[in-house]
Amino acid sequence: MLGISQGTLRRWADRGQVGSFTTPGGHRRFPRSAIVALLPASRARRPHLSEIGADSERMSGAYRRMFDVAQGRPLSILGAELPESDRQLFRERGRHMVECLLAHLDADGPAPAMANLHEAADHAAEYGAHSARLGASLSEAVETFLRFRAPFIGELAATARKRGLDTREATGLLVDAETAFDKLLLAFMEGWQTA
Repeated sequence: MLGISQGTLRRWADRGQVGSFTTPGGHRRFPRSAIVALLPASRARRPHLSEIGADSERMSGAYRRMFDVAQGRPLSILGAELPESDRQLFRERGRHMVECLLAHLDADGPAPAMANLHEAADHAAEYGAHSARLGASLSEAVETFLRFRAPFIGELAATARKRGLDTREATGLLVDAETAFDKLLLAFMEGWQTA
């Protein structure tokens, strides 16, 4: 029920953190009520991402770390370095997309969630169209888009783990994020095709 070893449960009992009793035969037993009391209380809704530290600044940090791992090489399309003005435009659109995605994942109802997702999709479509205008093939453009998907999902997973979201909440969050990114990828590709 708790997902812990018997040894851990015994240590908790030795420290008085969980009630137990010993049978006449010398076996330690734990009342079901004591075990159930250790389970996290069910929440009606998972905490907002901003409450657990998954805000646009933290996501930006994930992208900066990715940039550092790439040894400071700027985003490239067709193997050529982009001018600073284009890189800045991509950064701004990416930042807006991240903000809209976070707002989508935190929305308190379907209407605001969809509004935020549509706004993120608009940024993704602009991103795709600009990639096409710069001469990127569709596969190159999609590859670039996918490189920016991984840090977002990775940072969400790390935050969920560090902040103690239960399995149901963390899984739901990651599934929702992946589903949203799938929609953004389609919008990105449509933007590329219409450019």
